[in-house]
Amino acid sequence: MRVQDFSAPREVIVAEAIRPVVSELRMVEASDYIAFIRMELFGNVADLIETAAEQYFMPGVLRMGIGGQARAGWGAEPEIELDLELHPGGVSVYFTLGMRADSAFVRISYITFENNEATPEENTRFLESALLRSRFARASGAPAVHIVSQAL
Repeated sequence: MRVQDFSAPREVIVAEAIRPVVSELRMVEASDYIAFIRMELFGNVADLIETAAEQYFMPGVLRMGIGGQARAGWGAEPEIELDLELHPGGVSVYFTLGMRADSAFVRISYITFENNEATPEENTRFLESALLRSRFARASGAPAVHIVSQAL
């Protein structure tokens, strides 16, 4: 996605919305993600995502996208990147969730609104309200995960 002035705020909104799900996903060992991704067992990863998301979002709102990648070297921390999709109603967000030992990031690849508003700011507000409406309840007390926005 071409980086726009409104890209970073949208990445922060998505990151905050999925923060408790990321905490759940981080309970799985990095080595398991590495094995699933390298063996192309993306159905297993999709099951992990669905299980983590079902506690916080309506069914089908957060799901696995087209794949992912894992980086692990002899002297480096593992890094997992998962292609995910958010469909909270009226908007679809295609993004990458990156997880490292001490941080995570969201990088939006593509976003589409069913009914484009007059301004990008109105679309951003719509994204935020759609994500709030798609939640079961506001998550509180979820383990802290440092999520940063990263635009390429």
